[in-house]
Amino acid sequence: MTPDEQRALAMQLYNTTWDLIDKPERTRDEDDELLHRAHASRYHWGEVGTAANRARGEWICSRVYTVLGRAEPALHHARRCLELVESHPADMEEWDLPAAYEALARGHSLAGELDEARRYVDLGRQATKPDRGRRRSRAARGRFCDDPHVAGPVTGGAPSALNA
Repeated sequence: MTPDEQRALAMQLYNTTWDLIDKPERTRDEDDELLHRAHASRYHWGEVGTAANRARGEWICSRVYTVLGRAEPALHHARRCLELVESHPADMEEWDLPAAYEALARGHSLAGELDEARRYVDLGRQATKPDRGRRRSRAARGRFCDDPHVAGPVTGGAPSALNA
């Protein structure tokens, strides 16, 4: 497989993971496929991607584990995502840091660690505020400010919203 083919595969696996995340009802086999797609995407990004691709691969793994209700691996991948974002800031987009905080907020919320979840929500919201004369995009602000799956569970909303 050429590097270009491997990049295309990593992207396809990442994008099709969303098809399964968004599916209202999944079978056990589909849950397994969801998990394997996320990990396969991360593996291929690790082979041919940038630090940003690797961080986003860790983010999708964390998201999948959150959707599946598995806090410990969700937090593991969220922490790895943050490590990659913080260690390669020049490679990241403005939304990568808030996304890492969002993953940590979801994981801690799922684990019942609401104080930590709130802390990461606050950090994510801070990371989406304009700084040094730069305007943050609506998309970056929206990930934290408008996403009920993040704000809901850690500010008093229904925990079941995490799995949507």
